[in-house]
Amino acid sequence: MAFTHGKGAVFKLDNAAGTLQILTAFLDSVDLNNTVDVSETTTMGAEAKTYVSAQSDATLTISGKFDGTASTGPHVILSGLIGLETTSSFEYGPEGSTTGKQKLLGECFLTSYTVSAPVGDMVTFSADLQVTGAVTVGVWP
Repeated sequence: MAFTHGKGAVFKLDNAAGTLQILTAFLDSVDLNNTVDVSETTTMGAEAKTYVSAQSDATLTISGKFDGTASTGPHVILSGLIGLETTSSFEYGPEGSTTGKQKLLGECFLTSYTVSAPVGDMVTFSADLQVTGAVTVGVWP
C-alpha cells in the first residue's frame, strides 16, 4: 500500500478563455466532495429503512495565497470566471502529475470566490466550484 503526502498535489483550472492554468503554486488546499442522492423506498411493515441510489453530485473547494499578478495569478483567473455561462475544465492530481498517476477530470462552474485580508496575516482566497456532469478518472501522460 502506498500513501502520498498532499504537498505534491496538482490542480489546473480553465481561465475565461478556456485555457488550463496551473494553480498549484498558489494553493494550500483542494477538496473534492462527491455525494449521491438516495431515495427512500421503505414500505409499510418493514423493520428497517431501504433506499435506492440516485444521482451523483460533486463540488470542489480550493484555497490558497492571493496573487493579483496579471494573467498568471489566481485572482485574475478566478475573477474572470464569475458569472461565466460556459463551464471550465479542471484537472486534479491528488498524488501529483507523474506519468501514470491518476487525475480527476471534469467541468465546473465557479459558484463562490472570496478574498480575505486579515490585519495580522497573509491575504488569502477561497473558491467553490460546482461540478456539472461526472468526475472522470484519467492518468497523467
